Amino acid sequence: MTNPTSPDSLLSGLNNKQLEAVTLPPQSALILAGAGSGKTRVLTTRIAWLIQTGQVSPNGLLAVTFTNKAAKEMLNRLSAMLTVSTRGMWIGTFHGLCNRFLRAHHREALLPATFQILDSADQLSAIKRLMKAMNVDDEKFPPKQVQGYINSCKDEGLRAHAVDVYDAHSQRMREIFEEYDKQCQRDGVVDFAELLLRSYELLTRDANLRQHYQSRFKYILVDEFQDTNRLQYLWLKLLAGQGTNGQHNCMFAVGDDDQSIYAFRGARVGNMLDFEKDFSIHNIIKLEQNYRSHSNILDAANAIITHNRNRLGKNLWTAAGKGEPVRVFEAYNDIEEASFIVDEVKMLHGEGYGLSEIALLYRSNAQSRVLEHALFSAGLPYRVYGGLRFFERAEIKHAIAYLRLMANPEDDTALLRVINFPARGIGARSLEQLQEAASAQHCSLWQAAVNKVGNGRPGRGIEGFVALIKQMQEESAGLALPELAELASNLSGLRQYYLGEKEGEDRVANLDELVSAAVAFTNQDIGIQIDENGEVAQSLLTQFLTHASLEAGEHQADVGRDALQLMTVHSAKGLEFKAVFISGLEEGLCPHEQSLYEANGLEEERRLMYVAVTRARQRLYLSYAQSRMLHGQVRYGIVSRFLDEIPEELLKRLNARPAHKASMSTASYNSTPTKNAIHNNPSSSQKSAMPWKIGQGVAHSKFGQGVVVSYEGNADDLRVQVNFGKAGLKWLALEYAKLTAA
Repeated sequence: MTNPTSPDSLLSGLNNKQLEAVTLPPQSALILAGAGSGKTRVLTTRIAWLIQTGQVSPNGLLAVTFTNKAAKEMLNRLSAMLTVSTRGMWIGTFHGLCNRFLRAHHREALLPATFQILDSADQLSAIKRLMKAMNVDDEKFPPKQVQGYINSCKDEGLRAHAVDVYDAHSQRMREIFEEYDKQCQRDGVVDFAELLLRSYELLTRDANLRQHYQSRFKYILVDEFQDTNRLQYLWLKLLAGQGTNGQHNCMFAVGDDDQSIYAFRGARVGNMLDFEKDFSIHNIIKLEQNYRSHSNILDAANAIITHNRNRLGKNLWTAAGKGEPVRVFEAYNDIEEASFIVDEVKMLHGEGYGLSEIALLYRSNAQSRVLEHALFSAGLPYRVYGGLRFFERAEIKHAIAYLRLMANPEDDTALLRVINFPARGIGARSLEQLQEAASAQHCSLWQAAVNKVGNGRPGRGIEGFVALIKQMQEESAGLALPELAELASNLSGLRQYYLGEKEGEDRVANLDELVSAAVAFTNQDIGIQIDENGEVAQSLLTQFLTHASLEAGEHQADVGRDALQLMTVHSAKGLEFKAVFISGLEEGLCPHEQSLYEANGLEEERRLMYVAVTRARQRLYLSYAQSRMLHGQVRYGIVSRFLDEIPEELLKRLNARPAHKASMSTASYNSTPTKNAIHNNPSSSQKSAMPWKIGQGVAHSKFGQGVVVSYEGNADDLRVQVNFGKAGLKWLALEYAKLTAA
């Protein structure tokens, strides 16, 4: 009988290309894994095969992915494949692995042992506090913009002194960046981007440490390689290093350049081409057999993506058969489009599709309003994917802040969040004085508060807060992690505060859920780091706080009711559904109009469309509208070029528009007048419905005064073109424009 965990059994069921990838000899390789091609199976089986065949020990490899969910899935699969324990293996996200590295070498990294991680909201708060202290005008330098600037610089591997300055504005931005770094160092905190940058800097300057990890990790495996940014790739290259024979350690990079859709986050699809050159990759293994979708859907996706240049190139195929044609619906307006989708969803549900097996995708969040209204009116339950996350709820962030202060009272960001919550009489002026004292004494806010109490001039509120945190620290001694979470909620007064709210029951239930999360963390070893001797490396409280910060960006799935899934195409990546609706396929929406002004923007938009299409397993619906209300205006558009790129034989058009309505799709929203658009001889019905004459002066509440130059349509869909003095030419739906005589 075959051992279920033997090397041979691991390989059973793999197709030829998957087998080739899993059993590669010791060498670096690029695995071009198409959508639905089983890349997770290949990656985990490769790890298990290397360990089972004795080529590497569990501690001798490093595996990196982008989400905690993916890392957990990988560990679960490996636990089922291997007889050895997976606990302690270096498998996780970039942020999680860098956190582990910095915890182990915090002295060399110039960090306190209990350093805390700022999530995005806490980072923004810290930036606002700093800008106020520096007297920076937040209108000229919006804090969100400053935050993006700092993170972008760090993602490129740059400190403030290395950033180019072009003018007074960029000089001031660099100064804020420099002071922000000093503030974080003083507070003993790091943001997400800092985790990777500080790890990279430490490995760069410490030759002994670098050589240790290069010698240890002979095999480095990377998931979703197309989503790596510049610094992540440099970090991977540094860890790969040079062996004693002059060769790099083995890098196994799995990715798909056709699914690179995160340029706005710093993802650099060019890393795949650089990897080919830097690691002398001569053989790219292409996983092209798709196990998700029917052939018609895949053929449509292939037809779209072939219009992109500079691809590594692959062609998805399946043995599942052609399946149903791709359905196309042309709506008169967005209301009719939403009504069609609702009717089709009801029909699919009647055929046995679960609502959670159906997804509605759109390019922009603004498009969801009409869809949500139609679903609500029809009584169809739906869920907007990516709603408020557990660790981002206000009551949870308050409780976490108290826990952070119990671990490290020098954490200024946590202190500012809760020093007066629940309210204890500490006003804005008291906080300003405390901040001024901390600045003058070159110390943390906590130390300034302690000094104030010691000097006998504390103010009742600050004295009570200092006493509270000290009491929490004293009473926390010897308590288990769940008891610490409960202590934070109770002793701080949070629970009592929310019980007194009119609708505070849900918030109290969330505080209870935080205790449950602590229990799960303790019992299930979720993210617990251990040292080389198998012992817990840091206090469970510190590790739980790190876990909460890293999980803050993860979606917490709702349980219970079957519901339709609404989401942007970006949110849909990595998911799959039996039926998928892609709405709003019009120029300016998909592709987004902004992409036309960005380098390679249109190609990324096409990759987005490719991702959207490949989410569907059995049914795919593509819809567009001749007009839609967006941002308070009626917008007229033409069908997306992406729909035109799909061969007609793959499509089933569900309707054909009357000529007078179809003509609208030929005029773009801000188009200039064309020969065909100007009605020199309007019909009698148009004359009777049109209240304005060509050449007549009109006024609009937003665009000001203008002159009517054209109109088209009939009584029920009449639109007018006006040449406004400042806004230029605009097409307006007469029903909504509310024009008045000038």
